[in-house]
Amino acid sequence: MSEANKVSRLGSLGYDRFFEDSRLNLDVNIDQIARVSAEHRGAYEIINLDGEFRATVSGKFMLNASRRNDYPAVGDWVIVKDSLEDAKVIESILPRRTFLRKKYSGKDEAQLIASNVDVAFIVESMNRDYNVNRFERYIVLALEGGVRPVVILNKSDLIADTELSARIEQLRQRFHDVDILRTSVLTDDGLSELSNYIKNGSTYCFLGSSGVGKSSIINKLINKDSIETKEIGSKTGRGRHTTTAREMYFTSEGGIIIDNPGSREVGIIDFGSGSKELFIDIEKLAGECKFKDCRHINEKGCAVLAAIDSGYIDASQYENYLKLRSETEHYEMSSQERRQKDKKFGKYIKTAKVDLKKYRSK
Repeated sequence: MSEANKVSRLGSLGYDRFFEDSRLNLDVNIDQIARVSAEHRGAYEIINLDGEFRATVSGKFMLNASRRNDYPAVGDWVIVKDSLEDAKVIESILPRRTFLRKKYSGKDEAQLIASNVDVAFIVESMNRDYNVNRFERYIVLALEGGVRPVVILNKSDLIADTELSARIEQLRQRFHDVDILRTSVLTDDGLSELSNYIKNGSTYCFLGSSGVGKSSIINKLINKDSIETKEIGSKTGRGRHTTTAREMYFTSEGGIIIDNPGSREVGIIDFGSGSKELFIDIEKLAGECKFKDCRHINEKGCAVLAAIDSGYIDASQYENYLKLRSETEHYEMSSQERRQKDKKFGKYIKTAKVDLKKYRSK
């Protein structure tokens, strides 16, 4: 098989011009290219034109890795070689085109969720755990890594159509350029529309808290019961962890899906281009403030506070904006600085809310 044909066939696994240019720059044989399809403790599963294989990283790789995110993640394209044992050896990682990563409180390093993802499906179930601000966090997480976010309101059968329509309208007002889908695996509501998003050779990752139904949706999309599922606890309303490892699945149409363990904690690392895109109204108004270094908390001549007072900017979105910005600044501090300012961080958010109430009461 010619090299051009091999490159073309790798396209069904998500390989594109970006990765091919990287391979050519490194002068690597196309037969050495594979994609990480699953991650386990100390081991990986990879897939290439010859099939699926177990893999470990080389000793040189481990010596050169200085942090956890230097290691392969599900979705990575890697350079491999054969070993004397029944496994491949990962020598290096091709540059990542996009990524999804989040921050856990109490830990200095962010966690890479998946790489080279085209679309992030952000899922919440229509029960009492529904939270608009959590959607906002996941959307910022996706945008900061160059990934397109799509919102899924799952278990749409749990609430009346009028309430569901009101929530959809609320989200459309908050997230202007984000597509919003409704789904139910019990009634198959919206699953056909969701399937239309899944394109051959494109990679999708499902994000959301435990128990919101991510794995159930994926089982529907791949027409299998490959992933164990559990319902949300009836007493607490909180999800139970089912997916414990990240793994790649393939639809009959050729779409590539990454399931992801649920998490109730979504820390933001980079309040950069992604957040500016999501909070575009606030960012535009910030340029009209009297002072260039305005923090939009209690300064005179603040255009953002004036817009909140007039109702142009939603107060809840503003509060989330402050919190996400503060989390990023907190993450960028050194470990020692963080320990010293942990208490001040929480107090800062409370003070901002109090100042906002005082400002609006004038």
